[in-house]
Amino acid sequence: MNRLFIVLLFPFITHASAEGAWQASGVGATLSHRGLAASSRPLAPAQPVSGVMTMVAWRYELTGPTPAGLNVRLCSVTRCVEIEGQSGTTRGLTNVAANEPLRFVWQVPGGGRLFPPLKVRSNQVIVNYH
Repeated sequence: MNRLFIVLLFPFITHASAEGAWQASGVGATLSHRGLAASSRPLAPAQPVSGVMTMVAWRYELTGPTPAGLNVRLCSVTRCVEIEGQSGTTRGLTNVAANEPLRFVWQVPGGGRLFPPLKVRSNQVIVNYH
């Protein structure tokens, strides 16, 4: 599935290839209660990079239904941006240092247990920078 994601975003990657791009993926998180936030592990470049982010493509996959009101943010150390849908692109992290790790943060408003719990199977980012 990761190859398909990269193929679909190839136009974005090739546009920025003169500057640079890195990608990272990981397993997701489980959220069992409304009103609490669950964070993915940090996604960071495998090699040292310099410069600033220009565009970030993201993708995450859930193992079950999407809870009503699900709020998802993509966060660097210094900034968070709300994202919509399970895949897309954002320029909301423009000018953030390209070497900052990124995390997904999932939250469902309200209180009480989520049934079924929100389970994120995987998450991935492709970071373009210059």
